[in-house]
Amino acid sequence: MRNSLRLASLSLAASVVFAWPSLAAETAQDFVTKAAIGGMFEVQSSKVAQDKLQDQGLKDFAQKMISDHGAANAKLESIAGEQKLKVPADLDAAHKSDVDKLQAGAAPVDASYADMQKAAHADAVSLFEAYAKDGDNAALKSFAADTLPTLKMHQDMIQKVATTAPASDGSTPAVTSGATNPAAPVPGANSFTEAQAKSAIEKAGYADVSALTKDDNGIWRGTASKDGKSTPIALDYQGNVVAGTK
Repeated sequence: MRNSLRLASLSLAASVVFAWPSLAAETAQDFVTKAAIGGMFEVQSSKVAQDKLQDQGLKDFAQKMISDHGAANAKLESIAGEQKLKVPADLDAAHKSDVDKLQAGAAPVDASYADMQKAAHADAVSLFEAYAKDGDNAALKSFAADTLPTLKMHQDMIQKVATTAPASDGSTPAVTSGATNPAAPVPGANSFTEAQAKSAIEKAGYADVSALTKDDNGIWRGTASKDGKSTPIALDYQGNVVAGTK
C-alpha cells in the first residue's frame, strides 16, 4: 500500500512538472492579438514617421517596416481566419499613444522613432521566440518560427542605424571612426545599454573597452585602447565615439 501511494504521488508530481511548459506558453489567441498589434504598430508608426525622419538610413528602415510587416500582417490574418481566431482591428492604447506622439511631434523625429523601434522589436523577438518554442497551435508556431529570422534582422538593423543616426533636433550627426565632430560628445538622453555602448566603441576601432559608466549628461565614459595605447573614451546618445575626453 505504501509503495502504491508513493508511486501515485510521484506520478502526480511528474504530471504537474511536465504540464507546466504548456501552461506557461502563450495561447493561440494571445499570440495572435499581440503579434497583430505589434505588426500594425510597425506599419502605422513607420508611415507616420517616414516624412519626418532626417536620417536616410532610418527612412530606408521605415520603408522596410511598412513592406515586411505589411506582408507578415496579411499572412497572420489569413492563418488566424483559418484557425477561427480574432484579429484586433486597431492598436491598443499604449501603442496608439506612441503613434500619436510621432504624429504630433515636430520633424525630425529620428530619436523617438528609433527608440520605439528598438523597444518594439525586443518585444516582438521575445514573443515570437516563445511561441515558436512552446505555442499551442501548429500553424501559428510555424508562422512564428518562419517570421522570427526577419524580426531578428530588423532588430539588428535598427541597432546599427540608430548608432549612426543624427540627433532628433537635427544638430551635429554621429561620426564614424576617424571623423571629426567638434560638438561631440553631445549631451542628451542615452538609450544605449552598457553592452551596446561597448559594441559601438569596438566597432569604431577600439579594443579593451572597460570601466564604462554613464554620466549625468547621458554620455558613456570609460577607457579603451587603440594602436597599443590606452585612452579615455566617450560615447554619446548619437553614437559619436570620442577618444581623449574625461
